[in-house]
Amino acid sequence: QVQLVESGGGLVQAGGSLRLSCAASGNTFSNYAMGWFRQAPGKEREFVAGIGGYTAYADSLKGRFTISRDNAKNTVYLQMNSLKPEDTALYYCAARPSLVVVRSSSQYRNWGQGTRVTVSS
Repeated sequence: QVQLVESGGGLVQAGGSLRLSCAASGNTFSNYAMGWFRQAPGKEREFVAGIGGYTAYADSLKGRFTISRDNAKNTVYLQMNSLKPEDTALYYCAARPSLVVVRSSSQYRNWGQGTRVTVSS
């Protein structure tokens, strides 16, 4: 079982940057695909980015967000640049026991509690 803890959220002005981190427990982290999802108030949870054997991004975020991982630290990161007010959301980290990256939240077994990102205009 993998436990996930996100950090790095906060309040930032439009155009700014944030880097989210997700620390995972367990010694099989390298065997998991990791995903970042977000949920804005009143909206459904949506895929942001994933990393496993390859990386994948939501089309609308490609070029502004970058996902990476450090298997030695059991940590996955989400670098977010040129932030916009519409990026305001609760950001979740998720894991699935496969290196295949998928965009469906139902395919991820483990979830963190989320870290809040607020982008002011």
